[in-house]
Amino acid sequence: MQSLLAQEEYNPYYGSFIDKAESNNIVEGLQLGKKKFIDFVNAIPKEKLTYAYEDGKWTIAEVIQHIIDTERIFSYRALRFARKDETPLIGFDQDAYVPNSNANTFSIEDLIEDFESVRNSSITLYKRFTSEMLSQIGEASGSPMSARAAGYILSGHQNHHVEIIKERYL
Repeated sequence: MQSLLAQEEYNPYYGSFIDKAESNNIVEGLQLGKKKFIDFVNAIPKEKLTYAYEDGKWTIAEVIQHIIDTERIFSYRALRFARKDETPLIGFDQDAYVPNSNANTFSIEDLIEDFESVRNSSITLYKRFTSEMLSQIGEASGSPMSARAAGYILSGHQNHHVEIIKERYL
């Protein structure tokens, strides 16, 4: 997917996430990813939800909440960029968000409901972006990012964490 973007549209850190996006079409990728992710989460045994593979690592519930929180943040970034808001956006500390999320108190159903709501909002947002809006570049965490790159990152970020859950948790 990186070949679909100009280098100035994203920080190289996000390249691996962009490469894991579902589709060349952002909306299609978000839609496909939604179904796959919900099916994946529904298949996780309930007793595994609060499991962490090592002390100090996030639980599965916390990883899912991290995906949800990140989607909210990157969708907001995309909206700001698409609307030509040139205000630099600071980063966020994912390690501060997770312990303050109460993710381990939520059921699988609660997490899926939250994810589905946020993903549906992202899909609607991206459906309304024009090509010009998608190409708008703003600044996040001290680096350039286009609204288009943020969409690919959303899809790939989810897939990145699904891979980690499969490899280390299940």
